[in-house]
Formats: sequence, structure tokens, C-alpha cells
Amino acid sequence: MAEKQRRLVVVSNRVGPLKDEGKAGGLAVGLADALRRRGGLWFGWSGETSEDGTDSPEQTEIYDHTAMTTIDMTEEELDGFYLGYANRSLWPLLHYRLDLAEFDDQSDRIYRRVNRRFAERLSALVDDEDLVWIHDYHFFYFGDELRRCGFKGRIGFFLHIPFCPPEVFSALPSSHDLVKAMLAYDVIGFQTETDRRNFCAFCVHELGGEELDGGRVRVGDRTTIAAAIPIGIDAEGFARFALSAEAVEHEEMVRDISRHRHQIVGVDRMDYSKGLVQRMKGFERLLENHPGERGNVQFLQVAPLSRSELNAYAELRDELEQLAGRINGRFARLDWTPIQIMTRGFTRRALAGIYRAARVCMVTPLRDGMNLVAKEYVAAQNPDDPGVLILSRFAGARAELEDALIVNPFSTDEIAEALETALTMPLEERQRRWERMRERVFTGTAEAWCNEFLDLLESVPDAA
Repeated sequence: MAEKQRRLVVVSNRVGPLKDEGKAGGLAVGLADALRRRGGLWFGWSGETSEDGTDSPEQTEIYDHTAMTTIDMTEEELDGFYLGYANRSLWPLLHYRLDLAEFDDQSDRIYRRVNRRFAERLSALVDDEDLVWIHDYHFFYFGDELRRCGFKGRIGFFLHIPFCPPEVFSALPSSHDLVKAMLAYDVIGFQTETDRRNFCAFCVHELGGEELDGGRVRVGDRTTIAAAIPIGIDAEGFARFALSAEAVEHEEMVRDISRHRHQIVGVDRMDYSKGLVQRMKGFERLLENHPGERGNVQFLQVAPLSRSELNAYAELRDELEQLAGRINGRFARLDWTPIQIMTRGFTRRALAGIYRAARVCMVTPLRDGMNLVAKEYVAAQNPDDPGVLILSRFAGARAELEDALIVNPFSTDEIAEALETALTMPLEERQRRWERMRERVFTGTAEAWCNEFLDLLESVPDAA
């Protein structure tokens, strides 16, 4: 089919890697999988600052059939666009944390300017036959700016984090401008039906639009398709990771450190949206309410540092370290330390081994777009002796992984009782739950996510 020959152009804040995912996050892994199979162009920020910034020369690397092209930012652009508007305004707001959101006109202006400059730079590299797929909260205005540059082809957008309800999002001073700009996209993808509904509700109640059939929403003379298309992982690949030499080494290390105690693990960026404090308090309540677990269970929290330039993140690290110290001080024995925190990152192969060694994995965000740790944990398990997933009701993954133990992360007692249930769950029930979750993870893969989104984008009629 001629449609399948359209070049895929992906835009995201950070570009790559394509070869070996290493420590890459879910967005990068999903896009790398799509581009490795299809080829095309991946465009974004170089990760560097320079005096020329968004006027800097393009840097291009070629891997197989994919070009990876990047440009710099100035220090001012980085501060206003990324640290400022994207992560002080949009990130907390979209995660329902209005109490942490900061708004200022300067960051707003820089965010829009960076979106405009990146779109202008990309416009010279694309033609109307390309499929342009833009990703995440860094580039809400990108599609509108690309249209202003004269691009008439198909443009899709995928939001990897939540979209909050209209009554929360409307607190953003430029909320109307931002959502109107999003209507330049032909297809807008969300992780969950809740996120999609929140976006459509904003269009209807704040912008006077209307919902149409086929997932479409219309505001004025612009109609776009809003769809819930949950992202997945390369499940087969991650299952192979769990059997790699690096994974086996880390699995054995965890088992050795735990001294055959039940191991609980959490793997999250150091971020206030992940529910790390609530999780740790739930573990403390387990030790309070179930004295028999003292000395029989150990909790490893892997929490690589994230955005440590921002006060909220530095304060979170301090709070976690103090809380872990207090819990260890209360319950530790000479031969047993209940909690271990690691703020270094691991490769995905190493993480696969850590997951495989863990009897329980806690994924308890206060709000999350999807959370691929939950799916990776399922993919890594030993079929003969699988562990138990404890999953927040506020994680996007909850819609697909109902056989996890679903908890309210704000309830300390609920977390504690779920932990006790997981630790004492019979093998037959663990296998039954895992097999059902495995089917969902191995069906709803990154490849399936990519194909579903691009098929929808390619189905959009050409502009008149």
C-alpha cells in the first residue's frame, strides 16, 4: 500500500538511543522500537546548551534507516522551556498537583518560542507526504507552529502523562491558547479513557466545542480525533532481558542480599508523583500490624535522581531518606535492615533481574499516565514462581492489569494489607493472576501501540 511508504518523522524532547535501550525510559523505548522497524527521522533537543541555542547547526547521526537530528538550546531557553514551564507548570498541573504548580509569563513566552523555533527548524526537513508524530508535554504548541510554517500533511500527538480535569487545567493562565493549539493535530493520543474524556470535556465546557462520533471533537472549524491508546513495552525483548547474564547476576545479588527473605521492590524516578513517601509509610504499617513479617521481608527502593535542580525534588529526597532512617531505626536488627534506598540507575537488563528476584513489586503512583514498570515486572517473572504486583488505582496501567492487587496509595492501611496479602499469597493464585496479566502485556506491546496510533493517523483524509 502506498500509504505505508510515508516516512515517519518523530519529534520528542530527547532523541534516542536506537541501538540499546540501556537506561532509556518508556517513551524512548517505544519510539526506538517504531523507528527501528519503520525507519525515518527522529528530531529533538541535543541535550546540550550553546550560545546559538535553537539557531545552532543541526547534528545528525544515521542508524540503519533512521536519521537522528538534534539542535541545541541556550541556557535561557532550557531554563524557561524545560525547567520552568514544562516541569514547574505543566508537569505538576497535569499530575493533579495544583499546589505545586508555578506559573509565570516569562516561562510561558520561552516555552512558546522554543516550540516555534523547533517547528521552524523541522519544517525545512519535512514535506507534506511525511507522517509527523509529536510527543509529550514539552511540545503542545509544536503542531500549530508547524502548520504556520506551511506544513499540510498529517500530524499526530501523543501525551505520555495524564491530562487533568478541566477544573484543574483551567488554572493554567494560557490553558485556552494551549488546547486551541492542540487542535492543529489530526490525532491526539492519550494513555487512558479518563485522560481522553478530560481533554474532550475541556474542549466542550471551556472552548464551546462539541463531541462527535468516532472519537472526534470539534471546536470552531477545527476537528481532531482524540483516542485512548495505551503504550506498551517490548514484552518479548524484556522477557529475554530477564534471562540475560546481567539479569541473572543481579537476580542472584538481590537474593543473596535478602538472605532468602521475601524481597519487595519499587523502581521509580525520584518524583513526587510516584507515591514514594506513601509507599514507605505503607511498608512501615505492615511491620507495625504484622510483627511476624519483621526480619522476614526486605524493601528495596530504586529511585534514580530526577530534576534535582527543582526544590520539590530535593525536598522529596530529604523526606525519603529521613523516613527510611526512622523506619530502619525502629525495626532494624543486627542481621536485618528493613529498607534500602538506591538513587543510582540500572540498565534494563539489570532491572529485569531485580524484578525477577522480587516476590512483590509496588507500583503506587499518586497519578501516572501509564507506568511501564508494572508491565516490565510482569514480563520479567519466572512462570514457575511469579511475584505479585501491587498497583495504584491511579496508574494508567490499572485499566489493563486488573489482576494486580489494586490499592489507593493514599491509604497506608490499604498498602500494608495488600503487602501482607501478596507476601502470603499461594503459588497457584500468584500464577493465575500473573498469567492473565502476562497475556495483556504480551498483547498490548509497544509495537501494537505504535501500529494502532499510526494506522489511525494514516486513516485521516488528506487536506483539501
